[in-house]
Amino acid sequence: MNGLTQCLTLTWRGIVKLRRHPASLADVVFGPAIFLVLFVYVFGGAISGSTRDYLQFVLPGMLGLMTLLATMGVGVALNQDVSSGVFDRIRSLPTLRIAPLVGAIGGDVVRQVVAIVALLGFGVALGFRFSTGPLPVLAACALALGFALALSWVWVLLGLALPNAQAVQGLGAVIIFPLSFASNIFVPTDTMPGWLAAFVEVNPVRHLMDALRGLMLGGPVARPVLITLLWMAGFVAVFAPLALAAYRRRSVT
Repeated sequence: MNGLTQCLTLTWRGIVKLRRHPASLADVVFGPAIFLVLFVYVFGGAISGSTRDYLQFVLPGMLGLMTLLATMGVGVALNQDVSSGVFDRIRSLPTLRIAPLVGAIGGDVVRQVVAIVALLGFGVALGFRFSTGPLPVLAACALALGFALALSWVWVLLGLALPNAQAVQGLGAVIIFPLSFASNIFVPTDTMPGWLAAFVEVNPVRHLMDALRGLMLGGPVARPVLITLLWMAGFVAVFAPLALAAYRRRSVT
């Protein structure tokens, strides 16, 4: 098998696991609905004075948040495969070193797509309305999905470097929550203190949010999309080699 076929085969393995265990999709199906209801109807009136207005503001943010949270599953599943000996069997085959890692990320596409569809569908049911056309909305979904897949290399590295799935989840929360809450996902940044606003300025999630809101609600698009694409390229360029090196170390131990 050539390298592309190996990556696609291992990607399909991840998809088959979801088909056999559909309950593992429960978090990405019901999670978006729960988060959206809680934030819109608990905090929306206090933040913007109107739950309808806040729904328009926060739903693109929730799209980014759900993709961030769903990426953690890549590292957890990978760590479980390593611990259970699945990767030992894969290493005994004549496969590219990076193929199992690409397959782990590719197999997570289904979870990401389900999360996006569930969130947007439930948001529309609550009253969210797009201010742009179908193509910009599809571009927003594609950008969120691409950002999630690029960020997944961070979780691949953690899944290989940490001793168990609980450690991956714990450290993952430490990474995700500052990136999520110290951003413009839930609130505009103009009320934040200077030191926090300075962090938000360099937070990659902030630029993703600007891009998603521009594509879904109208507004500047080119600059935030470009910056987001640069962050995505940086995630892959930095963390993919580190993850491959960690995989090689696991191979010789």
